[in-house]
Amino acid sequence: MDEGGTPLLPDSLVYQIFLSLGPADVLAAGLVCRQWQAVSRDEFLWREQFYRYYQVARDVPRHPAAMSWYEEFQRLYDTVPCVEVQTLREHTDQVLHLSFSHSGYQFASCSKDCTVKIWSNDLTISLLHSADMRPYNWSYTQFSQFNKDDSLLLASGVFLGPHNSSSGEIAVISLDSFALLSRVRNKPYDVFGCWLTETSLISGNLHRIGDITSCSVLWLNNAFQDVESENVNVVKRLFKIQNLNASTVRTVMVADCSRFDSPDLLLEAGDPATSPCRIFDLGSDNEEVVAGPAPAHAKEGLRHFLDRVLEGRAQPQLSERVLETKVAELLAQGHTKPPERSATGARSKYLIFTTGCLTYSPHQIGIKQILPHQMTTAGPVLGEGRGSDAFFDALDHVIDIHGHIIGMGLSPDNRYLYVNSRAWPNGAVVADPMQPPPIAEEIDLLVFDLKTMREVRRALRAHRAYTPNDECFFIFLDVSRDFVASGAEDRHGYIWDRHYNICLARLRHEDVVNSVVFSPQEQELLLTASDDATIKAWRSPRTVRILQAPRPRPRTFFSWLASQRR
Repeated sequence: MDEGGTPLLPDSLVYQIFLSLGPADVLAAGLVCRQWQAVSRDEFLWREQFYRYYQVARDVPRHPAAMSWYEEFQRLYDTVPCVEVQTLREHTDQVLHLSFSHSGYQFASCSKDCTVKIWSNDLTISLLHSADMRPYNWSYTQFSQFNKDDSLLLASGVFLGPHNSSSGEIAVISLDSFALLSRVRNKPYDVFGCWLTETSLISGNLHRIGDITSCSVLWLNNAFQDVESENVNVVKRLFKIQNLNASTVRTVMVADCSRFDSPDLLLEAGDPATSPCRIFDLGSDNEEVVAGPAPAHAKEGLRHFLDRVLEGRAQPQLSERVLETKVAELLAQGHTKPPERSATGARSKYLIFTTGCLTYSPHQIGIKQILPHQMTTAGPVLGEGRGSDAFFDALDHVIDIHGHIIGMGLSPDNRYLYVNSRAWPNGAVVADPMQPPPIAEEIDLLVFDLKTMREVRRALRAHRAYTPNDECFFIFLDVSRDFVASGAEDRHGYIWDRHYNICLARLRHEDVVNSVVFSPQEQELLLTASDDATIKAWRSPRTVRILQAPRPRPRTFFSWLASQRR
């Protein structure tokens, strides 16, 4: 401006100059004068800065909750937890899993050193308790979860049985006294286990039927098993699921359907559903893609077909293994019936787990509805949900990933399921269940809407992994209101934005990052756990500035009194 305050350059020219500057330079230039300050806050300018800086596709709209492009740029730049603020070294071996309490005041860690550690989450994190599980013949701890009111902690690990056989076990720890309340067997150990209610947890057991055929039984267990009456159940069978071709049920989790009615804005305002679920028809070699419920005649047709085969009136043109696989796929066919309500209005829940039908490699996600009356150990124990002619429980829905599943996580509203997978080659055929197809090095991040049972958004090509099928391991991911985080084999944790599908941060460790977790009350705090035996705490640049800002010295009572007398 000249001395009289008249701009020497028109706003349009200043705008064109600012377009050639980076975000930091634009903000610095805005401090020169009032005219430049006004131009530096222009909405069109920051829209261009946003798309260019974050390399977002131009057809992706602004986040529906954002008030301006400038604020949206600031959100992605300033609120991502990417600044390392503390490193915890109390574990002596690989740290495998982290979990936060619902209040955010505590978190737990599991490790190859066979301890479960409980931490206090304050400005400086401190260790509250360490439970050594070696006296119980555990080899290591691998997973933990707080119950809904944060009074109990579920911890699962690998249990060494007779003759060095390995299985799994779940322990329940009181968070008031840190006492061990109960122990439950869990087979295989990578079922992990999870809470269904505040005092009931789900475990698994595996029964071999043949060389490559087995049965997974999922049990509901009371966390408090020291009951006085022998007429009170402390355990109850939930489901009995058939496994074919060396597959098993693994990685169980529970989604609360009652929260579906208030979904996140992020995906609701995004792309529509793009991939209807696959329904398999035994009477055809083709896969019929449908968007609604399975046809009512499907199971009846299956029964007639099998009757003809057994009576010798029909000769199946498929091998025994392929026939078993198609039968399992049909029995596990999905539908999109909404979750049921009980007479009192209570909503059901979804039991979610990895499984398969072609090979031992987990390549499908099974979903089974748990009705309100099933969420207690009281009542009938065996076969209450099956018909008189059914030996196994059919799944309500199966999602075929066509690749090796290496991670899963639920959004905070429980509506969206995020899945990390390494894809099989296009057109891959599994000829031998013990030799699954080769898997890609690239990891795809898929998103499924559990209300509509459809895939939403395009797959995000996340990062890379290098282990083959038989060495592939589960890496835990976590989802907050705005972000998705995942560990990786390349010694980094990654953070993506849920709305824009862009990577925002890489968090460095010295070895494989096994687990990441956001604070449920503060998404600007993230914890990462690694094979380097450390846990790292990361905060957003904004939070770090606030915590490091100098604070005024408190005035003493006498200095305040003296100032009042003047």
